[in-house]
Amino acid sequence: MMANHKSTIQLTVELDENRVPENLHWTAEDGGITNEEAKAMMLSVWDSKAQESLRIDLWTKDMPVDEMKVFFHQTLVAMSDTFKRATQDEKMTATMKDFCDYFAEKLELNKK
Repeated sequence: MMANHKSTIQLTVELDENRVPENLHWTAEDGGITNEEAKAMMLSVWDSKAQESLRIDLWTKDMPVDEMKVFFHQTLVAMSDTFKRATQDEKMTATMKDFCDYFAEKLELNKK
Protein backbone atom coordinates (compact mmCIF):
# COMPACT_ATOMS: atom_id res chain seq x y z
CA MET A 1 0.00 0.00 0.00
CA MET A 2 1.31 3.43 -0.93
CA ALA A 3 1.81 6.03 1.80
CA ASN A 4 -0.24 9.20 1.60
CA HIS A 5 1.60 12.23 0.32
CA LYS A 6 1.55 15.38 2.44
CA SER A 7 1.96 18.79 0.91
CA THR A 8 2.72 21.95 2.84
CA ILE A 9 1.86 25.52 1.91
CA GLN A 10 3.72 28.05 4.04
CA LEU A 11 2.76 31.70 4.48
CA THR A 12 5.20 34.18 6.02
CA VAL A 13 3.99 37.60 7.17
CA GLU A 14 6.45 40.29 8.26
CA LEU A 15 4.78 42.99 10.37
CA ASP A 16 5.83 46.51 11.24
CA GLU A 17 5.80 47.88 14.80
CA ASN A 18 2.01 48.45 14.50
CA ARG A 19 1.43 44.87 13.31
CA VAL A 20 0.65 46.02 9.77
CA PRO A 21 1.94 43.63 7.08
CA GLU A 22 5.06 44.91 5.34
CA ASN A 23 6.02 41.75 3.46
CA LEU A 24 4.15 38.61 2.47
CA HIS A 25 5.86 35.50 1.12
CA TRP A 26 4.57 32.05 0.31
CA THR A 27 6.04 28.65 -0.42
CA ALA A 28 4.35 25.67 -2.06
CA GLU A 29 7.20 23.34 -2.96
CA ASP A 30 4.95 20.83 -4.74
CA GLY A 31 3.94 23.69 -7.04
CA GLY A 32 7.51 24.87 -7.57
CA ILE A 33 7.04 28.03 -5.49
CA THR A 34 9.72 28.95 -2.96
CA ASN A 35 9.53 32.10 -0.85
CA GLU A 36 7.63 34.03 -3.53
CA GLU A 37 6.65 37.62 -2.70
CA ALA A 38 2.99 38.64 -2.67
CA LYS A 39 1.33 41.98 -2.01
CA ALA A 40 -2.03 40.54 -0.92
CA MET A 41 -3.64 37.25 0.03
CA MET A 42 -7.04 35.86 0.91
CA LEU A 43 -7.38 32.49 2.58
CA SER A 44 -10.71 30.86 3.40
CA VAL A 45 -11.11 27.69 5.43
CA TRP A 46 -14.39 25.84 6.03
CA ASP A 47 -15.07 24.92 9.66
CA SER A 48 -17.45 22.00 9.30
CA LYS A 49 -18.28 21.81 13.00
CA ALA A 50 -19.31 25.47 13.27
CA GLN A 51 -20.67 25.52 9.70
CA GLU A 52 -18.84 28.75 8.90
CA SER A 53 -15.95 29.97 6.87
CA LEU A 54 -12.87 31.38 8.56
CA ARG A 55 -10.77 33.92 6.70
CA ILE A 56 -7.43 35.59 6.67
CA ASP A 57 -7.25 38.66 4.43
CA LEU A 58 -3.91 40.45 4.37
CA TRP A 59 -2.25 43.03 2.16
CA THR A 60 0.95 44.97 2.49
CA LYS A 61 0.83 48.68 3.20
CA ASP A 62 2.42 49.37 -0.19
CA MET A 63 -0.25 47.43 -2.15
CA PRO A 64 -1.56 49.94 -4.72
CA VAL A 65 -5.34 50.47 -4.66
CA ASP A 66 -5.65 49.99 -8.43
CA GLU A 67 -3.93 46.60 -8.10
CA MET A 68 -6.21 45.70 -5.17
CA LYS A 69 -9.23 46.32 -7.40
CA VAL A 70 -7.83 43.99 -10.06
CA PHE A 71 -6.94 41.42 -7.38
CA PHE A 72 -10.53 41.46 -6.09
CA HIS A 73 -11.95 41.14 -9.61
CA GLN A 74 -9.69 38.20 -10.48
CA THR A 75 -10.51 36.55 -7.15
CA LEU A 76 -14.25 36.89 -7.80
CA VAL A 77 -13.83 35.36 -11.28
CA ALA A 78 -11.78 32.49 -9.82
CA MET A 79 -14.41 31.92 -7.12
CA SER A 80 -17.06 31.67 -9.86
CA ASP A 81 -14.97 29.05 -11.66
CA THR A 82 -14.43 27.12 -8.42
CA PHE A 83 -18.14 27.31 -7.60
CA LYS A 84 -18.97 25.76 -10.98
CA ARG A 85 -16.44 22.94 -10.55
CA ALA A 86 -17.66 22.24 -7.00
CA THR A 87 -21.42 22.40 -7.60
CA GLN A 88 -22.02 22.04 -11.37
CA ASP A 89 -24.61 24.84 -10.90
CA GLU A 90 -24.50 26.49 -14.33
CA LYS A 91 -27.27 29.00 -13.62
CA MET A 92 -25.71 30.47 -10.46
CA THR A 93 -22.27 30.43 -12.07
CA ALA A 94 -23.64 32.56 -14.93
CA THR A 95 -25.15 34.95 -12.37
CA MET A 96 -21.83 35.20 -10.57
CA LYS A 97 -20.01 35.85 -13.87
CA ASP A 98 -22.54 38.60 -14.67
CA PHE A 99 -21.69 40.22 -11.34
CA CYS A 100 -17.97 39.93 -12.12
CA ASP A 101 -18.58 41.75 -15.41
CA TYR A 102 -20.61 44.42 -13.59
CA PHE A 103 -17.87 44.78 -10.95
CA ALA A 104 -15.21 45.25 -13.66
CA GLU A 105 -17.41 47.73 -15.52
CA LYS A 106 -18.09 49.86 -12.44
CA LEU A 107 -14.38 49.93 -11.55
CA GLU A 108 -13.53 50.62 -15.19
CA LEU A 109 -11.10 47.69 -15.21
CA ASN A 110 -11.71 46.87 -18.87
CA LYS A 111 -10.61 50.31 -20.08
CA LYS A 112 -6.92 49.65 -19.48
